[in-house]
Amino acid sequence: MDKLPAVGLLTPLDLSTVDAVPESHVWPHLDESSQKFESDKTVSIPVVDFNDDNVLELIGKACEEWGMFQLINHGIPKTLTAETEEVARCLFALPQSQKMKALNVPGTANGYCMARLTKHHDKMMWHEGFTVIGSPVDDFKKLWPSNYQRFCDKMEEYQLKMKALADKLISLIFKFLGISDEEMVKKLSYIDPATGKPHLALRLNSFPPCPEPSKVIGLAAHTDTSLFTMLHQARREGLQILNEKDGWLPLAPRSDALIINVGDFLQIISNGRFHSVPHRVMIRETEKTTMSMAYFFHPPGHLYVAPYCKPLSETLQTPIYKGVNVKEYFIIKAKASGKGIAALTI
Repeated sequence: MDKLPAVGLLTPLDLSTVDAVPESHVWPHLDESSQKFESDKTVSIPVVDFNDDNVLELIGKACEEWGMFQLINHGIPKTLTAETEEVARCLFALPQSQKMKALNVPGTANGYCMARLTKHHDKMMWHEGFTVIGSPVDDFKKLWPSNYQRFCDKMEEYQLKMKALADKLISLIFKFLGISDEEMVKKLSYIDPATGKPHLALRLNSFPPCPEPSKVIGLAAHTDTSLFTMLHQARREGLQILNEKDGWLPLAPRSDALIINVGDFLQIISNGRFHSVPHRVMIRETEKTTMSMAYFFHPPGHLYVAPYCKPLSETLQTPIYKGVNVKEYFIIKAKASGKGIAALTI
């Protein structure tokens, strides 16, 4: 079967109106693969307290061993998270015709959208999303013509808090890798000089109730095309990671934690010390909508990303990946059906 056309050309299906899973969303062999790879036990990934005196080493070790960790005492107010989540719930609860007014169009990243992974697969995912880059005012005016400002204010406040946390995290991560502050500034410029736009994106994910959850996938297996991603998960089940030994393992996230996972660009920069772990979302509930909010920390598109190799003891590290322009990597990964790291391996 030919793969579906580009995501920007697809119209999201109103999943709340279906009584049975349409063929376009049925994933063949899902039951077989689930029986083969899934485990009944849940996995608790490392928990890092941001106030711990050894936070640098704890983050570095978690990135090396798991490619993912849970961050507590991160400084994002619970009330702000809850209020931002409520904005997202209001957004996804709008009639489909209203949400379609803010539909993502080809060549842009913001707005109402299907899972961007759809272009790599023959089937669609049980998911609807909304991407916010900077101020959502233009899109929110379309959704709430006379009452958009309060929704914008809350979303912008949340992004500012997440960006401040991201700044602290990347500084610690680069310090662990031995990258100096001067080199870090060169690697990370938040504003693209060509577009004047930031490289930080907030993705709101909604997983509507499903009449036959065993037939669908919320988000198919993938790695994140970012330095790292910070995830608030409004539900405790569904997210799974791929373990080389045990296959797909369901996570047991803490309600007070943000899940931080290494992205492809950080795997490249760390020369494989950190791993961009494959993950997916399975649909487990049939009666209510569940949600997550993912904050992607990207390097700017014009930068060239390459392994940072410094002398360790007496031995000089050898790069295991080719260097690549950030914008070019997105193209390489798309052509490789989502397997961009493999295409750069030397």
